[in-house]
Amino acid sequence: MFDPVKRSQLIKEAVKQTGRTEPTIRKDLRRYWQRGQTKNAIIPDFNKCGEKGKKKRSDGCKRGRKSFLAQARNEELGVNVDAEIEKKFRKGIRLFYETPQKRPLTKAFQLTLEKFFPIGYRELADGAKEPILPPAEKLPSLGQFQYWYEKSSDITRKLITRKGERRYNLSHRTIVGNSTQMAFGPGSLFQIDATIADVYLVSSLNRGWIIGRPTLYLVIDVFSRVIVGFVVTLEPASWLGAMLALENATADKVEFCKKFDFEITEAEWPSHHLPEAILADRGEFEGYNANNLVDSLGVDVDNTPPYRADMKGIVEQSFNQLNNEAIHWLPGSVKKLPERGERDYRLDGVLTLYEFRRLMILAILDHNSEKRLNKYPMDEFMIQDELEPYPVDLWQWGAENRVGSLHWQPPENIRLNLLPTAEASITREGCIYFKKLHYTCELAIRQQWFIKARSKGSWKITVAYDPRLVDYIYIRLDSGKDMEVCRLLEVDQGFQGCDFREVEDYYRRQEVNKQASRTRRQQSKAKHNAQANKILNQATEEAKKTDDGQSKRSRIKNIRQNRNEERSHERKTEAWDLTPDKLPDQLGQVIPMPTIAQPGKDDEEYVPPHRPFDKLRQHVRGD
Repeated sequence: MFDPVKRSQLIKEAVKQTGRTEPTIRKDLRRYWQRGQTKNAIIPDFNKCGEKGKKKRSDGCKRGRKSFLAQARNEELGVNVDAEIEKKFRKGIRLFYETPQKRPLTKAFQLTLEKFFPIGYRELADGAKEPILPPAEKLPSLGQFQYWYEKSSDITRKLITRKGERRYNLSHRTIVGNSTQMAFGPGSLFQIDATIADVYLVSSLNRGWIIGRPTLYLVIDVFSRVIVGFVVTLEPASWLGAMLALENATADKVEFCKKFDFEITEAEWPSHHLPEAILADRGEFEGYNANNLVDSLGVDVDNTPPYRADMKGIVEQSFNQLNNEAIHWLPGSVKKLPERGERDYRLDGVLTLYEFRRLMILAILDHNSEKRLNKYPMDEFMIQDELEPYPVDLWQWGAENRVGSLHWQPPENIRLNLLPTAEASITREGCIYFKKLHYTCELAIRQQWFIKARSKGSWKITVAYDPRLVDYIYIRLDSGKDMEVCRLLEVDQGFQGCDFREVEDYYRRQEVNKQASRTRRQQSKAKHNAQANKILNQATEEAKKTDDGQSKRSRIKNIRQNRNEERSHERKTEAWDLTPDKLPDQLGQVIPMPTIAQPGKDDEEYVPPHRPFDKLRQHVRGD
């Protein structure tokens, strides 16, 4: 076969035996040699059949394999999908499949046939119109509908239309990066978020009182994954919780842990700094309260779009890890809803807020020191230094090699600029009026604010306040670097030690009582008016009876004489008669005077007589 002369003779013999042409045999022989000398080497090149990348023509005979019905009848059944049918398919997909109703493709196909392929309509007994469809052999099949959709559909449009853009962005969008790329070093970016902890706690006052589930805030450094701060509180997710979490992020963790009976070194929890930027969701950090972070503390605030928790996935996954590794195994933790006869897991709660905070500190210390980040994107410099991907090690390495993002300010300055702000009024009554309470300060007195308010009118100032205590409010000075303390005036001392919510509730109840008293006031007015009208009507009738035809001038002329006569009559009838036979019996009794005690004697101590205004003083003091 490899000898050219003998090969030619063999090919000529094969031409006589098979009836094929010599070029065909030579071509097949060449393909056999070129493709490995196997039987499959001379399989026809089906990949070269047809017009690749072009639509098949719809004219002529029915394309595709015959159906069982067509084979049984030995007929050409079915239709080819042409441009007109594709147009109807496209409309049907848009109307019935790519919608929030999430219909299956079979349902969408049936509705497409009823909408675009009927040959008429039949009116039913109830007035409804039934579409009349051609025989199934003259309609496109479900297989054709599915083939066309899968061939021409846009999966992105399909997911957005059926699941919604929010769900698409959260669960189906293309992931082309990671959060670590947003942070150059420690403190470049902190992520903060809150969740309701999945555990029921009990009161520290009485462990028999279940107080519900606390709110857990976490602050985490994006570069190193160190949890730099946390707070457990009973307050709902609000600026107050975020404020406490950020204050904890800047606190000295060695001193903080001592409050919970833990002795640690600074290397175990080294974070006590302000970041360059904070990433939060559109909640607590969207508003005027966050402005001081930028203006006074030099911290940029970024908010994620709505429903995009994936954009701060590091802190979201930290919640998930804490739940799986620490919280879900605690007594009173939230599990599946109890079935009938099962014990309510809420009754298993035994931890107080203090004890739960201790457990969270232990879990955070374990995360920072022992949580190996196997999928952390190490760069070439970290690889050269043989850095192990533990959060504390990453923080230490970044603090030595990626400096510039961390900064520090005094704790008092941080707390002042984290407090929420609101407007107060400088009033002419000599006070700073804030949330229905009255305050004063030395700055206002020194600069004569109240005198100016009396002459020029009141004006507004911005104050900072702690929602948990009404005793003080603060005026920020020197761009938040200094402050003036305003103290509660004596007129509001009854609210001392309360929080602003209690004051708000009190005045709300007062307003409710005021509105509820309108019925009583209106009825009292009605009674008063009825009695007054009766007196007025009687007086008018009596005046008409005594009208003897006097002229107006004569009636006015004797006013002074009439007045004197009426006064004399009034004196005689209203004069006091204090003779004994006219006084009541109790006025004639003689009350003996008490003996005045002399110094050095054993007589009883002198008791002064009761005075009427003593009772008034007791009432004012609340005795």
